[in-house]
Amino acid sequence: EVQVVESGGGLVQAGGSLRLSCTASGFTFDDYAVGWFRQFPGNHREGIICMSSSDGRTWYSDSMKDRRDSTKDRFTISFDNAKTTVYLQIDSLKPEDTGVYKCAAARTPIYYYTDCLRDFQGLGTQVTVSS
Repeated sequence: EVQVVESGGGLVQAGGSLRLSCTASGFTFDDYAVGWFRQFPGNHREGIICMSSSDGRTWYSDSMKDRRDSTKDRFTISFDNAKTTVYLQIDSLKPEDTGVYKCAAARTPIYYYTDCLRDFQGLGTQVTVSS
C-alpha cells in the first residue's frame, strides 16, 4: 500500500526541539514534493512548509508567510539522501505549537504550497509542548 507515515512526536518542554519524520511506504519521494501541516484541537488546520525533491525548492504556506513573528524560521525541512524520508525540525517550541503534525506529498511539479497536499496525507504524529 502506498502511504506516508509520520513519527517523532512526543511531549517536550517549551524551548525544546523536535525532529519529526515522514517516511514513504511503497514508493520513494523521487519526483515528489513533500510538506507538513498541523492540526490543532477543534480541527483548525495550519499549513507549514513544503520542499521539492527535484530541486530543493521550498514553499511556506500563506499562513506562515503572513505571520509577523518569526514562527516560520523555527521550522526546517529536509530530505534524507535516499529520498525515502522527510524531516521537519522544529526549534524553540511553544505551547501553542501543540497539535497533530501531518505530512503530505504530491508529484512534481508544484507551484504553490497547497499543491503539496494533493496526493497523499498521513495520519499524523502528536506534538505536545508543556509550559
